[in-house]
Amino acid sequence: MQTLAPIRPRFARLLNLSSSWCLRKTLRPQAFSSSSSSDYSNQSRGDLPRFFSERLPTSKGGVVRVQDDEFWHMTKVLRLRANDRVELFNGKGGLVEGLIQTVDRSGLDFVALEDPKLVLPQSTQWHVFAAFGTLKGGRADWLVEKCTELGASSVTPLLTERSPTISENRLDRLQRVNMAAAKQCQRLHEMMLNPPLKIDGLLPLVAQSKLSFLAVAEATPLVTALTSSGRETSGLIVVGPEGDFTEKEVNELIEAGAISVGLGPHRLRVETATVALLATLMLWSDSQETCGS
Repeated sequence: MQTLAPIRPRFARLLNLSSSWCLRKTLRPQAFSSSSSSDYSNQSRGDLPRFFSERLPTSKGGVVRVQDDEFWHMTKVLRLRANDRVELFNGKGGLVEGLIQTVDRSGLDFVALEDPKLVLPQSTQWHVFAAFGTLKGGRADWLVEKCTELGASSVTPLLTERSPTISENRLDRLQRVNMAAAKQCQRLHEMMLNPPLKIDGLLPLVAQSKLSFLAVAEATPLVTALTSSGRETSGLIVVGPEGDFTEKEVNELIEAGAISVGLGPHRLRVETATVALLATLMLWSDSQETCGS
């Protein structure tokens, strides 16, 4: 079975796991004032309403056009009008404060009141591979939303023997959930929502990664595994489908280099296991960086 194309091209490629895990498509450096990753929390907690735009003004006084969903949200939901101050971000660390210059039926013009800032991504980079294609109701939405809020660098739907498909319509919806969550939690770097991936495609990524955790029932507790994993703060998180991985899939992943870890004595749903594993690793990574600074 072929994997499905994602909703937008910029989400179409997996990050290079042997590199720095950062997006290669960056903004022109000369157009932005740079901020270090230590300034990330300050820059991501503005008081103004914040909206997404692929394009940002290149300098103070520059103007960009805002249309479609964000235009609707700004003018129909929040009732913003000309001269109201807002912020735009591009999902790649770019952030600029400005105001609405003019509004018409098809969109609005935003004018920058300052030079855009470019905030570097945080060094903690965890990439989630979870088999959630068969989840019903809003459970897949919840999984993607919480991964965005917790700071996952990417989420990839994993196709397995017991979760072999995911619909294109669902991918479209999940991307909207991802964007809404990014705005709600004021995240400056978008979480990548990648195309679905089969186990065969995951195995080389596990082999290339310095640290990969595989959620397996009755395995070594995660906290115990962390004590012997060094100071790595980046890697892969792999969670199976309802009914778990097959024995063959588990063996293939472990042979590729994944570390099997347990998440307690109870049987967890896919979304619960994913969030529990990600939250623990994000907190652990933060403590490692604090101790190392």
